[in-house]
Amino acid sequence: MTSATRGIGKSVHSPDQAAFCELMVGARKAAGLTQQALALRLKKPQSFIAKYEGGERRLDVVEFIAVARALSADPLKLMAALLSGSAKGKSRGAKRGA
Repeated sequence: MTSATRGIGKSVHSPDQAAFCELMVGARKAAGLTQQALALRLKKPQSFIAKYEGGERRLDVVEFIAVARALSADPLKLMAALLSGSAKGKSRGAKRGA
């Protein structure tokens, strides 16, 4: 493992991951979709949605963009909301001076 990756935790249960899950649930609800309806748009099982919303699995970047598009949401705006901390008021600033 390189020193550049040592500071990144592997837990799917981090506060940042929880904020991401909350953001994605909020985006789905704002779009007026159930998990089942979103799953149909993505041609995935409903459990796919439940697992990433519940923090049981992570979305990679390509999956995140596909989900955002299925929600008719701008992926850049979703990411900006996460980074700015407006996802449930959590602070998302990057750590400085590492």
